[in-house]
Amino acid sequence: MESKIDSPKGFGQILDLTFIISKKKFSELILIMLIFLGPIYVLQAVMELASGVSFFREMETGGTWFENILGSFDETSTDADATLAVSGLLSLLFAPIAGAAIMFAVNHMRKDEEYTVGSVIKEAFSRFWPMLGSNILFGLITAGLFFIPMIIVFFVGIMGAVMSPFAGIALAVVLFLGFAFGLGLLLTRWSFYFGSVVFKEGTPGLSRSWELTKGRLWATFGLYVIFTLIITCISMALEFSFGLILGNSVLLSIIVNAGTLFTSVIFTVGYAVMYFDLKARQDADDLKEMIGDYHTT
Repeated sequence: MESKIDSPKGFGQILDLTFIISKKKFSELILIMLIFLGPIYVLQAVMELASGVSFFREMETGGTWFENILGSFDETSTDADATLAVSGLLSLLFAPIAGAAIMFAVNHMRKDEEYTVGSVIKEAFSRFWPMLGSNILFGLITAGLFFIPMIIVFFVGIMGAVMSPFAGIALAVVLFLGFAFGLGLLLTRWSFYFGSVVFKEGTPGLSRSWELTKGRLWATFGLYVIFTLIITCISMALEFSFGLILGNSVLLSIIVNAGTLFTSVIFTVGYAVMYFDLKARQDADDLKEMIGDYHTT
């Protein structure tokens, strides 16, 4: 299995290898996620309990069962918003370290090297500041690229609505979808900046990512779409099925967060497999290793 990581693969092969690695190394990879995100989710649960959210769903008196279920999700508070803000900020700081540790683990598999959870975490921490700076830069670029088109869509929609409400709305929707699609393709070209930073191939890594995705934009974009659909389906299934029973409770948050740990492992492994696939294609790593093996024999 490990040797396949270092060779160019097709669309389906990348998906297959992602799930093979995730299944075979699941205990190690989920442990990495738990070490970094587990305490954040525990803190989130404690803050929710302190703000008055019930651990189990409380049934309200009056109304139908379905109305009570929906009503439990309408209860929001400033404390709940603060809880989400704190857990979100901590996740932005520590989730990249977990992702880098998993990428180092996949890299060791690629090279048939032994590793431990502690060793890959140590490697990930060594890249903390470059990762943080690059993530902030990428986030600012993404926000700017999203904000400017939204202003254009808003003004075009307003101007079009003055002449014809239907035409204005239709034009705004078409522009929004077009900008969203174009932004998705552009961010795909830059998305492997993180792998470049993790493996010291360039910081902030945007130009390196642009080089890696050359000629593979549509396949890479398609893989992102597939992984996003898988993660969304799992998350929605958990929230909907358990939400009907538990409502807006701490236990529901714990279950959803557990699902997030699982999907995060799949996505990160998939990202690593895609990164090494692109690297093998653009840098001919598999050919270089064959030449190196020939000279050592």
